[in-house]
Amino acid sequence: MFSKRSIRRDFLIQLIFASASLIIIFSSFLYLYIENSIYEEKRQELLRYAKNIANNRSIAHIDASQTEPFTRLDVEVIYLKKQYSDIDLYETTENEQVYLTLIYPYNLDDLSYLKLSKEISQTKNLLDKILNYIFMINIAGFILVIVYAIALSKMLVIPVRTLSSRLSNMNEHLMRPIKVKELPEEFEPLGTTINHLIARIQNFVKYQKELFIGTAHELKTPLAVIKLKNQVTLIKKRSPEEYIEALKVTNKTIDEMNVIVSNILDIGRQEGAQLDKPIEVDVISVLKQKANDFALLAENENKKLLIDFQPNAFMATLQVSLLNQIIQNFLQNALKFTPKEKTVRIQSSLDDVGLLIEVIDEGCGIDESVDLFAPFKRQGNKSGVGLGLFLAKSAADALGAKIILKNREDGVDGTIASLQLNSKLSCILPSYK
Repeated sequence: MFSKRSIRRDFLIQLIFASASLIIIFSSFLYLYIENSIYEEKRQELLRYAKNIANNRSIAHIDASQTEPFTRLDVEVIYLKKQYSDIDLYETTENEQVYLTLIYPYNLDDLSYLKLSKEISQTKNLLDKILNYIFMINIAGFILVIVYAIALSKMLVIPVRTLSSRLSNMNEHLMRPIKVKELPEEFEPLGTTINHLIARIQNFVKYQKELFIGTAHELKTPLAVIKLKNQVTLIKKRSPEEYIEALKVTNKTIDEMNVIVSNILDIGRQEGAQLDKPIEVDVISVLKQKANDFALLAENENKKLLIDFQPNAFMATLQVSLLNQIIQNFLQNALKFTPKEKTVRIQSSLDDVGLLIEVIDEGCGIDESVDLFAPFKRQGNKSGVGLGLFLAKSAADALGAKIILKNREDGVDGTIASLQLNSKLSCILPSYK
């Protein structure tokens, strides 16, 4: 009915086993309680008989509403060789009749004891019937448990089947996010994760198409320049200096192509880095090391890099290479577009989401209506291929982080590049002063 890999099969087995164990344990305790209660009642009854006889009282004085008729009661005095002060109670069977016998001290001087025997065959038959009834109820209950387990397991896997059905009908051209609010509360985190993956796939497909088109366009232009330059050079004979100049132009164009190819190779390396095993690191320590490296570059360019990291430590499990790539891109762009004798600031702080890392420059700002994360998108008049932010966005998606680019709103021209790290998989260390 179910395969070995079916979670419904495992759930059924565990539920049936647990329910059967509970039924058996409960029934056993119930039967033992009933049996002990009945035997204790019989023991107290025989004990009252024995006390009345030992005190020379008639057993007829016992309240008849509390005891069964004593017509089946046998009483005799026995003598033992050794004194016993304890009361002994045991059960015997004779001629298919069950008797309950009580030995009670009568006269310890002559070692005489009362031996009271009472037939309890009817009581024993009653207990057997109770045991049979409990057994039949257990069988009926076990069948009901199986039916209930099958129905419950079917109900519980409905959300999983719904998710599977929706995902199986998706492809790169038809991808719709799952409506998380329609799922049971327990499946909301799964639905949110799947929607996150769908968004990443959509962005990946979108940007990959743009990357291929952009790569072809970017490579086609320098190739056309090289071909045209060579054709012009071959039209007529030229001086050695003119040939050298033509080769220099060709080499320069080839260098530009190499930059494009190198950036495309970086994309492949980054996709491999996304598969690296995440490790636990102190993000603040990584930021300090990267900021110190760029502080020297800023000083050489007659610019200033200000550093302000809060808190003192922030532990997170992530791929360090991806984090370095994002921060490096932020700082490179900030220093590239910030004029000389101006300031770039890198800072971090805690917020409601986790750790917020910001790089603030005094450059020309950005056009917020343009998708700057698309491949080969450029801003300003600075040189570049336009793949840096595309790589940074891919790295942030792999980290489960979020990148935001916006213009400054404090009256100063410039851009704020921020990285929002989620603290759900992070552990904040205490601060020490």
